[in-house]
Amino acid sequence: MSTSDEQPKVKVWDPLVRIGHWMIVIGFFTAYLTGDELLGLHVWAGYAVAIAVVLRLLWGFVGTKHARFSNFVTGPRAVFRYLSGIRSGSAKRYLGHNPAGAAMILALLFSLTITTVSGMALLAVEDGRGPLAGIISVQTANDQSSTSSVQLERGDDERGEGSEELLEGVHSAFTYLTLMLVALHIFGVITSSLAHKESLVTAMVTGRKRPDD
Repeated sequence: MSTSDEQPKVKVWDPLVRIGHWMIVIGFFTAYLTGDELLGLHVWAGYAVAIAVVLRLLWGFVGTKHARFSNFVTGPRAVFRYLSGIRSGSAKRYLGHNPAGAAMILALLFSLTITTVSGMALLAVEDGRGPLAGIISVQTANDQSSTSSVQLERGDDERGEGSEELLEGVHSAFTYLTLMLVALHIFGVITSSLAHKESLVTAMVTGRKRPDD
């Protein structure tokens, strides 16, 4: 009898899904490990993650069969049913994302979106740079037209410090939330791989899995 590794494989994950996945992995951890010490690299790694997230969201609506959200996003009941099946050893195998994996993808995309947007907003407030700097400067220009210079300077300092603290808090909180979700994602990948006797990591590299059981 042939093993699962010897069985013929079918194409599941297209190149955009696979490249986007590993781009997010590399970009997120590069940004996390560099931080303020290598701000330039941190910022560009964040941009890479943001681009990958936007492309994945768009691809979730117009992409290939197994990339589309309509193909794998389910309700909470299906998620709990799958997790219960994992515990009992009776979980159904899915050629695409399983319900728990789908829920994790949505959670990660949401958390990464808030992380990257808050990071770009923080860069705009601190250094006046990035794609959101123009939006913030427009708001400041509008304030200048109706406020005296002394009041403006004092008010801008207070608003700037408050905005910076808020954005730093949001950015930090969602960074660590993303780390927690990544840990749960890795645990889920290992658990599902063992339960269904296949390597989901290898599938995300090659794009291929064994056919439906």
